[in-house]
Amino acid sequence: MDKSRTELLIGKENCDLIASKHVAIIGCGGVGGAAAIALCRCGVENFTLVDFDGVSPSNCNRQVVAWQSTIGQNKVDVLAKMMLAINPYAKVNAVCKRVEKQSLEKIFENQTFDIVVDAIDSISDKVELICYCLGKNIKIISAMGAGNRTGLPRFEVCDIYKTHDDALAKIMRKNLKERGVTSLEVVYSSEKAIKTGGAVGSVAYQVQSCGLVLCAEVINKILRREI
Repeated sequence: MDKSRTELLIGKENCDLIASKHVAIIGCGGVGGAAAIALCRCGVENFTLVDFDGVSPSNCNRQVVAWQSTIGQNKVDVLAKMMLAINPYAKVNAVCKRVEKQSLEKIFENQTFDIVVDAIDSISDKVELICYCLGKNIKIISAMGAGNRTGLPRFEVCDIYKTHDDALAKIMRKNLKERGVTSLEVVYSSEKAIKTGGAVGSVAYQVQSCGLVLCAEVINKILRREI
């Protein structure tokens, strides 16, 4: 992949450093898929993608993996093909498996991730992943809620205990506090969510903006030599 435009900004040494990193994307829907594609375009060349779900018609309004032609296919497989079409030199390990307490050891077995990007929707699975990574000293950054918002995206990076106006973050704070977690880096939106009274609604620019901020923070961590 031609990285000349990126090299103009950060230099070849930094581009080579980015290429050497191994990033795990856990949850490859709207947020995780956008993060993965952006990280691939930024020059990361080693990925593990984990998601148990397939593409459904309702995904087409927001997810990079969702096309009429990909409905029914595994999200990780579609995403891996897209990333290799961008950069054929990338190494992409696609794992079609649910991340939960029982599967974590197997998923992380014999793997060395420089950072884990958590884009899981399920609260219980999210908590288990976070606690596992923190317990193993694996760097992780987690996405909070990106649904039920329609305004200009207002995503930012902060500690989960400094978030507000995010229902998912509120529940996660309670669960993580009970598990003894005192700090967690997250991407969240300060925009107040719309109450739909049922299923979570979503638009492409919100969920994908969350994924892009996740990507930006990962890349800047690499440039700051934090990972």
